[in-house]
Amino acid sequence: KDVLIVHAAGNDGYNIDIEKNINYPNDSEDNIKEFADNLITIGAINKVYGEKVVAGFSNFGKINVDVFAPGEEIYATVPNNKYKYLQGTSMAAPNAAGVAALIRSYYPKLTAPQVKHILMNSGVLLPAMVILGENPNPEEKPVAVSSTESSKTGRMVNAYNALLITKKMSKK
Repeated sequence: KDVLIVHAAGNDGYNIDIEKNINYPNDSEDNIKEFADNLITIGAINKVYGEKVVAGFSNFGKINVDVFAPGEEIYATVPNNKYKYLQGTSMAAPNAAGVAALIRSYYPKLTAPQVKHILMNSGVLLPAMVILGENPNPEEKPVAVSSTESSKTGRMVNAYNALLITKKMSKK
């Protein structure tokens, strides 16, 4: 039905490319090869830039996480007509879904896979080195790794860049 499914990566601080850490539902039977191109998996970034930009709680994986979006201290609605600051990939996924909805509202002829790839390719690159997962031993300094280990793209969603790329695509 040409629907883009925006999926939260999970909040365990795990590499979900490793079989025991698989996050369901997903778009792969073997945790490697995608069978659907209309599902995008979103990790969470926090409110600081630099090595610690990927939220410690966010799952990651260079095969199974596509891109990151803001997921820490998100002002959200809660029951009884109230608001609260929340965090998690369940806050990051709606951020990415909002950008996808913005794109499709201006360019309704784009397909779900096209929008997925626009979100992935238009994002801002993460810093070259990032800290992934929660530090199990607070006495030890966490180790930074290449941002290419964080997700397929090593990027965070950017609405402005997404609209620029979409505009160029629509002129072709």
